[in-house]
Amino acid sequence: MQTAKGAQKQKKALGFWRGWALVVGGTIGSGIFTLPALLAPYGLLGLVGWFVAGSGALLLAVMLSSLSVRIPAIGGPYAYARAGFGDFVGFWVGWGYWIAIWSATAAIAVACVGYISFFIPILRESSILAAVATLTLIWSLTAMNVRSIGSSGGFQLLTTFLKILPLLFVGVLGFSAGSTDNIPDLNPSGGNLFAVVATSVTLVMWAFVGLEGGTVPAEDMVQPEKTIPRILIFGTLSVLTVYLIAFTGVMLLLPAEQLADSPAPFADATVKVIGSVGASLIALGAMISTLGALNAQVLLSGQVVRAVSLDGLFPEKLGKLGVNGTPVFAIMMSSILASILVLMNYTKGLVEAFNMMILLSTLTTLIPLSFAAIAALLFLKKDAPGAVRTRGMIVAILAFLYSLLVIIGAGAETVFYGFLLLTAAMPFYVLVPRNRLIPNSHSGAKLNE
Repeated sequence: MQTAKGAQKQKKALGFWRGWALVVGGTIGSGIFTLPALLAPYGLLGLVGWFVAGSGALLLAVMLSSLSVRIPAIGGPYAYARAGFGDFVGFWVGWGYWIAIWSATAAIAVACVGYISFFIPILRESSILAAVATLTLIWSLTAMNVRSIGSSGGFQLLTTFLKILPLLFVGVLGFSAGSTDNIPDLNPSGGNLFAVVATSVTLVMWAFVGLEGGTVPAEDMVQPEKTIPRILIFGTLSVLTVYLIAFTGVMLLLPAEQLADSPAPFADATVKVIGSVGASLIALGAMISTLGALNAQVLLSGQVVRAVSLDGLFPEKLGKLGVNGTPVFAIMMSSILASILVLMNYTKGLVEAFNMMILLSTLTTLIPLSFAAIAALLFLKKDAPGAVRTRGMIVAILAFLYSLLVIIGAGAETVFYGFLLLTAAMPFYVLVPRNRLIPNSHSGAKLNE
């Protein structure tokens, strides 16, 4: 059985750069490669949407940073919610966050194989081969994460740098070979300015989901109370900078009307300057981008499940470490569920359900963040009055409002099914046998007493 003393002896495999790669690599996935086309109808207000959404993401990063110092615990948003509101809310949030991660694992793996099919066309023609390739990706990364957190962190760092390069390359192409004549009007849609910006922000916000992942593997972080705030802030700023450079570059290379009709705006923009080689470059970049994001999800899946299990809210076996010091059972269970979703995706009649799970993944990521924001307010109320406390409360309130806006942006149907999915967890809280492995050792449960 894992003990508190034994947990402390585990080697810290994630330093600043590997932690930074977890934030950046887990955030930059496939979304950035389609957003320029989605935002094209909104003109320059689409660029405003990037700044607003980036500011909201920074608010979340600052809020999570303060919580990570107060509670340097494995589990991130789950641990903060449990510390503030107790076991049941902690279980509920942990359940939802776990669903978000293994759903995203399935979705990102499918997207990655889609980009691989650019180089291996037979994957487009055979759904069986595509399913096999998708499962191979998931289980290859599962094996690596089971083997070593350090190996996973190193792989994450490598893929993060490789995925940034093509995005920055397109940005450089745009600033050097693009034309200001392609810059769209401020508001070509002619709609209400506030409504247009709000729509743009809703679209862009999906590209920032994942930054909270830097708070989850606290147990494997070197000096988590110092490292986590640094990687959250620096990582979020890095993501925003890359996004703005890449988005502006595409906007300078393609006229707005062409951009709006492009199914692959980055590829089309690059082809315009350097020919067919550009399409291959962007396809490779997108493949690496999704591969890194997939690795981040697999790593986080084990950490979140283990955190909930250590508190006695999930079955005990899911919290135990294997011989290599990794949460083997937690990672394996998450990958099994992700694999089931992948098989659903390649079965006729169930694609729609799979697409809904992608939306639910985003929704069930934001719910833990909203609970974390309110938990931050709860803790700050107990602090001594002062400027630091006031600033912290303002940030927490704004972070909550931002999370609420994203949840609203998911749409009524997604919120409805998300609520049903979370409500379905309640019987498991009562019926699933569980034992606390390390009583009150890591998630700060005593803070709410």
